[in-house]
Amino acid sequence: MSKKLLITEKPSVAMEFAKALKITAPRKNGYIESNDWIITWCVGHLVTMSYPEKYDEKLKFWRLDTLPFIPKEWKYEVISNVQNQFNIVQGLMQREDVEEIYNAGDSGREGEYIQRLVLMMAHPNPKAKVKRVWIDSQTEEEILRGIREAKDSSEYDSLSDSAYLRAKEDYLIGINFSRLLSITQGRTLANKINEEKASISVGRVMTCVLGMIVSREREIRNFVKTKYYKIVGEFGDENSAFKAEWKVNEKSKLFESPLLYNETGFKSEQKAKDFIVSLQGKKAIITELKKSKQKENAPLLFNLAEIQNECTKRFKIKPEETLDVIQNLYEKKLVTYPRTDARVLSTAVAKEISKNLNGIAKGFKDEEIQGFVKKMVEEKYPTNNLAKTKYVNDSKITDHYAIIPTGQGYENYDKLPELQKQIYKLIVKRFLAIFYPPAEYSKVQVTVDVEGETFYASGKVCINRGYLEIAKSTGKNIAEKSTEDAQNVEKTDDTNLEILKKLKKGQEVLVKNYEIKEAETSPPSRYNSGSIILAMENAGKLIEDEELREQIKGAGIGTSATRGGIIEKLERIKYIEINKKTQIITPTNKGEIIYDIVNFSMPDMLNPKLTASWEKGLDMVAKKEIEPQVFMTKLENYINSKFNKLVVKM
Repeated sequence: MSKKLLITEKPSVAMEFAKALKITAPRKNGYIESNDWIITWCVGHLVTMSYPEKYDEKLKFWRLDTLPFIPKEWKYEVISNVQNQFNIVQGLMQREDVEEIYNAGDSGREGEYIQRLVLMMAHPNPKAKVKRVWIDSQTEEEILRGIREAKDSSEYDSLSDSAYLRAKEDYLIGINFSRLLSITQGRTLANKINEEKASISVGRVMTCVLGMIVSREREIRNFVKTKYYKIVGEFGDENSAFKAEWKVNEKSKLFESPLLYNETGFKSEQKAKDFIVSLQGKKAIITELKKSKQKENAPLLFNLAEIQNECTKRFKIKPEETLDVIQNLYEKKLVTYPRTDARVLSTAVAKEISKNLNGIAKGFKDEEIQGFVKKMVEEKYPTNNLAKTKYVNDSKITDHYAIIPTGQGYENYDKLPELQKQIYKLIVKRFLAIFYPPAEYSKVQVTVDVEGETFYASGKVCINRGYLEIAKSTGKNIAEKSTEDAQNVEKTDDTNLEILKKLKKGQEVLVKNYEIKEAETSPPSRYNSGSIILAMENAGKLIEDEELREQIKGAGIGTSATRGGIIEKLERIKYIEINKKTQIITPTNKGEIIYDIVNFSMPDMLNPKLTASWEKGLDMVAKKEIEPQVFMTKLENYINSKFNKLVVKM
């Protein structure tokens, strides 16, 4: 009797597949077997790339004349402490009765790589057809769909090519340049950190991120605060005065004047005082009056980088901890696939979104969330036209859509630790908010002319909270207020609003007084462990504005699956320090010395654009836009040319 063999990434996932397939057979040593199915699992990576000494014993010793090391035929080996599980998986793959092998590894590049390595090393039954299960959540329905619609493994060959190339690139750059710099600069490092000997660890992504952190720290350290002086006019009578700020424009006698620090301020307090004197006795006329209503839609859904940043701000936890939490929520069937870069849904998912909403309404016994759902029902907020909104965009999805609640898995919710419950509620709120109406504001902008000099005033007030009811809710267990986007958007200046509304264009207003307001420039902020993830996603740019961040997003540094791990490694090897309470990142003395060494010898390794371009190349391989060998040739040429220049330089 023929059998189907299904291989997951770890035992807990295998149990979920077994449940979905209604397999009740007892667990054996490393697998489960029924009449039709055999289910087994990896335990993360079972196979790894061999170190240079496995190619040649002499390569165990670090010497310049053996570099660069670029093997023609790559060697791999089973990881010793998981040899037993590999043997079990291999034995099952080679069984004569196994006619179909289902790769049900994690649905991403790294998950594909883990399983492809096993398939490569295990030499399965050549008659067996290999299929790929690709799922967006671990609900029973999605698991069964994934098995039912499993494609031939060859459909994912380009993703596999990209995964192999990523590993080879990290291996070649890490081993070759770490050895080169350790040989040539290790003594310098050891002397500077007062140690007998020291090695230098560099990596394609890791070194670039270190560069971002050190550059930012030095920018802050070298920053010199500059004072400048603004002019604020108070117009109107005692009962209805409003304040307006002066700003230079082409009509001003100070247009392009060297006396100004910027368009709103003077370099010297005395010059600001002189300017005020020049305004005395001059008439003030309202030349422009704009009344408008503004709408602000709910932010896009969470991808991994956004939820990691949010959790760092709120709960002061590291990105890797956030990933662990969301991975657990995923395995408990509560949320969809976590390692995603997308912040939107697919058209197909949008059509079925009522299942998620109904699941939350019926299953999630949380008083606050139920209040939001009840309002959606009572107010008849539309849930069936999602496909026409910015929250659905097939072109912005590669492997997976945004992280959303499945509306299932509530039998597991009560057993979760408090932090995990709070993070789950964050995801639910972000999801529900997209069905709420936009927040609405009333805004008035006024321009006052004082004989060619212009003052500006504005007032803004929220007149309909819309989605902010969810976004601004604190909840019973949430320690801090909700998203920073919502906090910023509801900061309004309603003190001026009613006064400004009564003004008329062409009206003369009394000048009560002018005052000088001292201001000063401020240094850039240090990264924290969440904001560095956003900066990595945007190729080295920390963009605070969420909409702009989404618009310019392209090839980032690292991937959603690896960014948190990179930060952890930099901390582990003592190149950076992360404050446990604030999650603020600072470079160590050692990290700064490494930065200087790399900056002297191979500065392009610190350039986010270069690192992002390599990531873009891997993405192009996955999309079949370039052949794998083209990428590999460019990589080898880069390493060889870099070595030729560096050896001469050193």
